[in-house]
Amino acid sequence: MSPKIALHDPVFHAYFWIVLISLAVGGATLGFLRVVLKKDTALMFRTYWSWLAIAGLGLVFVFAGRITTIAGVTLLAIYAFKEFSRASGLYRDWWMTGAVYVGIVTVGIASLVSNPRGEEPGNGWYGLFVAMPALEIALILLIPILRNRTRGELQRISLAIVGFVCIGWMFGHLGFLANAINAYGFVCYIIFATALCDVAAFTFGKIFGRHPLRSEISPNKTWEGALGAFGVAMILPWLLRFSFPFFGAWQLILTGLIVGIGGQLGDLSISVIKRDIGTKDMAATIPGHGGILDRIDSLIYAAPLFMLMVEYYYPLR
Repeated sequence: MSPKIALHDPVFHAYFWIVLISLAVGGATLGFLRVVLKKDTALMFRTYWSWLAIAGLGLVFVFAGRITTIAGVTLLAIYAFKEFSRASGLYRDWWMTGAVYVGIVTVGIASLVSNPRGEEPGNGWYGLFVAMPALEIALILLIPILRNRTRGELQRISLAIVGFVCIGWMFGHLGFLANAINAYGFVCYIIFATALCDVAAFTFGKIFGRHPLRSEISPNKTWEGALGAFGVAMILPWLLRFSFPFFGAWQLILTGLIVGIGGQLGDLSISVIKRDIGTKDMAATIPGHGGILDRIDSLIYAAPLFMLMVEYYYPLR
């Protein structure tokens, strides 16, 4: 991945135009609702402007290359964990939060550098990357020992481990995908597909939603919205097969299942945490979307499952 390659890569070109046309159609639809049908679209336009910024920044980071893509994912993970730690109260414990930040940065470094002994092909130190949960948990468990404290430590340990594993490591798989031979196809697809399925779940839920999916976890989500998003996820790999032309039918089906189920599980998993601590959104960083963690939660399951599936069937690097 590099700007020079991106300028001539047909997959990147395709996603650039797909995103551009999708945003143009969305803006035109909102304009029609507001001007012709006289609907109140203020909140929808606020979300739309945020989508413009998110899509623009995403395309810039991917276009700029492997290093900027990994750095961007790492920065997102850092800010998402910051939101998580503030919402959960963990931010008061600088030992724990500092340990998690060190872990997130190390995941980014493991995605950037090569194995120093030259035992792995291509970029990325996969051995260190997969070992990070064990190393980070050991570091987190060491903190109360060094502080010689026990009261309240279990809660802080648990929050730090959940924060690192979900936000720092699982989401960090998106950055490691930038090392893949087919990096543009994999990275662009998983980001676009999860985002589109989020929109599909919201749209189908608003139009057809009658039955709550998990009323205590996410009251606004419905079975109709979830099934609509799942249907879109199962169709997308076939429609966007140019992203991975070497995939067979079974891999395309698995890709649909990973995004259709994994994306929604990631969203619901973060919703469990939010409801338990009594907040609707982790933050208000992105107008109309909540916090950064609220925006990337669908990738927490989808990115690692997709990467593991690809690596099982094909050489990743």
